[in-house]
Amino acid sequence: MKYSMNKEEKDNQTMVAEFILLGFRTLPHLQIIFFVIFLIIYMVTMAGNILIVVVIIVNHSLHKPMFFFLGNLSFLETCYTSTILPRILASFVTDYHRISFNGCFLQFYFFAFLAAAESYLLSIMSYDWYIAICKPVHYITIMKKRSCIQLSLLSWMIGLMAVAVTIFFTSQLTFCGANKIDNFFCDYAPLLILSCSPIEQTEMAVLVLGSACTLPPLLLTMTSYIFIIRTILGIPSIIGRSKVFSTCSSHLIVVTIFYGTLIIVYLLSKDSKLRSLNKVFSVFYIILTPMINPFIYPLRNGQFKKALGKTISKLSLLRISLGIQSR
Repeated sequence: MKYSMNKEEKDNQTMVAEFILLGFRTLPHLQIIFFVIFLIIYMVTMAGNILIVVVIIVNHSLHKPMFFFLGNLSFLETCYTSTILPRILASFVTDYHRISFNGCFLQFYFFAFLAAAESYLLSIMSYDWYIAICKPVHYITIMKKRSCIQLSLLSWMIGLMAVAVTIFFTSQLTFCGANKIDNFFCDYAPLLILSCSPIEQTEMAVLVLGSACTLPPLLLTMTSYIFIIRTILGIPSIIGRSKVFSTCSSHLIVVTIFYGTLIIVYLLSKDSKLRSLNKVFSVFYIILTPMINPFIYPLRNGQFKKALGKTISKLSLLRISLGIQSR
């Protein structure tokens, strides 16, 4: 009887056709400033990551496992950023904060898929560093071209399958009445809050799949770095230790920022008092991390910097030759 009453009440309510992303509307006087900042971030992120992909493709000296995974990460970051930032920028200019029901779930799907893929890709990169530093003799035989491609595809496929199941459960929910999401993108936590149907099953499915997409790669990353640090500490020369550590420290910085902010965001979402900080930390792992990557990796890798210099020289010569021909 109770179920039928609830069902009747839902039928009488207007079903949600769109959501309103509140984003940063609570700070109307800062909209222009936010637009300029986020636009610069987006341009730098796209230019930096695309440049990394191009440099790796055109320079045969960078056709190695480490740079292959870095190219994958940069390509992923361009897609990741483009899933959310363009819409944020448009909302600052037009003050239009609405997103369709299907559009919201589509945004969540791509965001979650790419985040899960990045989580596994970062762990694969840490495994690559582990083999390079701890088992250098076997590196060539273990990290073959075919193995690298398979590992990269595995990270993308895991994200694809895990998020597909998550979307299936989330899409079974009924949304009626409230449609305001207190965030700048569609995430599962605020969507569950807005649902007017039982969420226990969906919440459990999301928790299990979310854990499967973060805990195994995080444990693999931590284990790899435990062995890496142990090997580095065993190097007798201080210069040797610092040189080896500097080669993988850039990846460690990115991993720390990514997982640190990711864990904080989803822990804060459970506490209503701290939920207001959710948006602040979300900016770090969704917007700032993709921008930081192009600065951290190239600037700390001498081989990449040399390849970048050669690429710029080639482009300059090509531009000059084209200018001469046009005359």
